[in-house]
Amino acid sequence: MSTLQIGSVIKETETLSISSQQLFGDFVSSLPRFPEKMSREQFYPTVYRVMYLSRQMDEKFKELFRKGYVKGTVILCAGTEATSAGMSIPFRPGKDIISMLHRDLGGHLVQGATPLSLMCQYMANANSPTHGREGNVHHGNAAVRRLPMISHLGDMLAPAMGAVWGARRNGEKVFGISVVGDGGSSTGDFHEALNIASVRKIPLLFVVENNHYAYSTPTRYQYHCDRLSDRATGYGIDGLTVDGTDAWEVYNAVCDMLLAMADDSMPRLLECMTLRLEGHAVYDKAEYVSAAEREVWMRREPIARARNELKACGYSEEQIVTIETEMNDLVAETTREALTFGRPSYTAHIGPTYAPAVPVKLLPPFRLVKSRNINAVNAALDYILENFPSAAIVGQDVGVYGSAFKTCKGLYEKYGAERVLDMPIAESATVGLCLGASQTGTLPIMEFQFADFATEAVTQLGLNTGTWYFRTDKPAQVLFRMPCGGGITLGAFHSGEFEGLWSRFPGLKLLYPVTPQETFEALVAGFTDPNPCIVFEHKLLYSGRQGPIDFNGDVSRLLQPRRHVEGNDLTVVALGAMVEQVLGIAARGEYSLDVWNPFVVAPLNVDPFVESVRKTGRLLVVQESGATAGIGDQIISRICREAHDALRCAPRLIAAPDAPVPFAKELESKHLPDETRILNDIAILIGDKCE
Repeated sequence: MSTLQIGSVIKETETLSISSQQLFGDFVSSLPRFPEKMSREQFYPTVYRVMYLSRQMDEKFKELFRKGYVKGTVILCAGTEATSAGMSIPFRPGKDIISMLHRDLGGHLVQGATPLSLMCQYMANANSPTHGREGNVHHGNAAVRRLPMISHLGDMLAPAMGAVWGARRNGEKVFGISVVGDGGSSTGDFHEALNIASVRKIPLLFVVENNHYAYSTPTRYQYHCDRLSDRATGYGIDGLTVDGTDAWEVYNAVCDMLLAMADDSMPRLLECMTLRLEGHAVYDKAEYVSAAEREVWMRREPIARARNELKACGYSEEQIVTIETEMNDLVAETTREALTFGRPSYTAHIGPTYAPAVPVKLLPPFRLVKSRNINAVNAALDYILENFPSAAIVGQDVGVYGSAFKTCKGLYEKYGAERVLDMPIAESATVGLCLGASQTGTLPIMEFQFADFATEAVTQLGLNTGTWYFRTDKPAQVLFRMPCGGGITLGAFHSGEFEGLWSRFPGLKLLYPVTPQETFEALVAGFTDPNPCIVFEHKLLYSGRQGPIDFNGDVSRLLQPRRHVEGNDLTVVALGAMVEQVLGIAARGEYSLDVWNPFVVAPLNVDPFVESVRKTGRLLVVQESGATAGIGDQIISRICREAHDALRCAPRLIAAPDAPVPFAKELESKHLPDETRILNDIAILIGDKCE
C-alpha cells in the first residue's frame, strides 16, 4: 500500500486525537510537487482520494442545498474531478500562481484549501474564508497565491499571468496555471491573455476544461475549429488536447509542459476533454443533454475509471473501501463542524472597501522652478522609477516612442525595456496583468492612451481590481493614468473624462489634478496608496500654464481637496480644465469666489465644500462632462443633504450636453462649458435673481 495513504496513520494516532481534517492537511502537504513526479503506482491512490472526496462533498452540497443550509449558485464538479486533481497536483502551493474555476473543488483541495473552509464557504457562515462576502464558488486565497474566481471567467486569466510575470521579474522561478471553460475561451480576454503571455514569455499554463456545454450552449455554437488547443498555433505556442477523464494523462501532460516551460519560459495551452455530469448548477436539470449523449459520457465517468486504475495498481477492494470510508468520515466530520458556526455579522465580517493607508517613509524632496503638466507627469514617473525598484510602466507606445503625448519621453532609455514595457492593444488583459503583478511584488503603472479606451477594461478594472481588497483582504496597489478631456479637437472617442463612470465602482480611488504641483503629487500619492488609483490627466492642461513643483517628500497629507482661491460670496467646485476657466474669472476681482478642486474624486470628501457653503450660502459646480456623466450631481446632492439649511438659493451645475464631444473646432467650442456660461451663472447666483 502507498505511503501516501492515511488510513494506517489514523489507526496509529487515534490516542492523539488528531482529526481527519488534520490528517488530510498532512496528506496534501506531503504530495510530491514539480519537479518531482509520481509513478503511476503512487499517483492513483493519491488522486483517487482527492477525486472521491470531491465527489462526496458535491453530494453533501446537494443535500445541504435541499435542506436550506447551502444557498446560491451551487456549481457541482461531477465529471471534472480527474482534470481538476490531475492538473493541480504538480504545482507548488504558496509559490506557483493558481487560478481555478467553479468546478475545480479537487484542485482547491490539492492546493491547500481545507474541506472545512470550503464547506463553510458554501454555507456562507461566520467561518467562511470570504467572511460570507462572496458566492459559494467565488473563493481563493490570494495571500498564498490561489487567486479568487469571478464570474467573468475570461477575466481570470490575465491576473494569473500578471502574477507570474510580477514574481519572475523579482527573480522567483515560478509557474502558473489558469483555468477557463470552453465557453470562457470565446471571450476577448482569453485571446488577449494568451497573446500577451506569448509576447512577454510568461510561463503560464492555460487550461481549457471542455465539458461540451457552456451552461446550456453546446460547443458547436462556441467555436468552429477541431480542437481548442489548435488556437495555440496562432500565438506561437504549443497546445495539446488530452482526455480530461483520465487523471494520469492529465497529470503527465501538465508535468511535461512544466518541464518545457522551465526550459523556454513560454506559456502552453492544454485542452482537457472532460464532462459535466450534472446541470450547470444544482437547480439545472440539464434537459438539453440527450439520453444518448449522457450514456456515452457515463462510459468515461472519471471516478469509476480511477477506481479501476487503482485496482490495476494492486489495490484490493478492501483497501479501496478503506480509502472511501476515510473520505466519507471526513465529509461527515466536516459537515458537523461547519454546522456549528453561526451566521456572519455585518459589523464583524463585512470589512472595508478600501485598504487602510499604510505609513510611507518620508521620500526624497523634489523641486522644479517651472513646469507644465506634461513635464510634471514625466518628472513624477521618473521620480517613482528612481525611488521604487518594484515600479514598472506598462502601456501602448510608452517605450521608445515615449507615449502618445510624450509623457514617458526618455524613461525607456533611462530604465530599460524591463521597466518600461510596450504592450499590445489589449487594455483589459493589461489591467489584469497589473492586478496580478501587484500580488507578487511588482507595482505597475499603466497608461491608457486615452481615458476613452479604458472602457475596454470596465470589468477588469471596475469589478475585478476595484473589489479585490473587499474580496481578498489583500491590497491591489496599481496606478492607472488616463489622459482625458476635450478642447484639442480629437472628437468623440478621444475626448471623454469618464470620472463619473469610474466613481461608481467602489474600491477605486480617483485623483484629478489641475496644476503641475497637483499633478506631481497625484501621481506619487496614487502610486504609494495601497488601493488601485486612477489619475485623470486633462490633455488640454498638459501644455497649460507653468507653475513650480515643491514636493517635501511627505505623501501622508496629499489626498485632500485643494482650495485655489479663497472668497466669501460663492463656493465654486470645479473639475479638470474647468478649474482654470473659473480661476481666470476669479483673477479679475469682480467676484469673491471660494474656488475648490476636489482633487480626490472618489472617495469624495465634501466636508470642506460644506464648510465653504456655510460661509457663502451659494454653490456652483462646473464640470466638462455631461450633466449625467460627471460627478457634479453627486457633489450637489451631498452638499444639499449636509448643508441645506445654509443654502440661500438652489445650487447650479454647469456641464456639457449629454452627448459625445463633437470633432470640428466650431462644434466642440460650443459643446464645452466656457467663460460666458460660467459668468452668467455666477451673476445669477450672486445677483438679485438669487434672492
